[in-house]
Amino acid sequence: MTAVLAVVDLVPSGSAVAYGDVAELLGAGGPRQVGAVMSHYGSSVAWWRVLRASGEAPPGHEVAALQHYLAEATPLHGAYEAFLRTGEGRWRVDLAAARWTPADTDFDLLDVISDQLERRLHKLSVPDDEMTV
Repeated sequence: MTAVLAVVDLVPSGSAVAYGDVAELLGAGGPRQVGAVMSHYGSSVAWWRVLRASGEAPPGHEVAALQHYLAEATPLHGAYEAFLRTGEGRWRVDLAAARWTPADTDFDLLDVISDQLERRLHKLSVPDDEMTV
């Protein structure tokens, strides 16, 4: 859980990633696991920067997400202005333009986050039989 949130904290304003991107950067889990973490704990981070691979905002949070995207100048496709006025119209984040590409310094932080996650997962997978080293 904390590893997913730590990765989301690295995504800069105006950028976005798909759930699967987060899992890939961590080297663990998959889009569904990242989505589950975000649905339960995502309110503590910039949740709107993590979305479906299609670029659609998190379900049920389209209005709030769109306001964040506009404030951050996140690239968008579709009828987002009509959606703001009337609640009608389809839109999505232009993930091809908005997708975050980590810099070298980000990869250093991602390595630390992944190592911590791996240690936690290893600790959980080692039997507590007092015989395992």
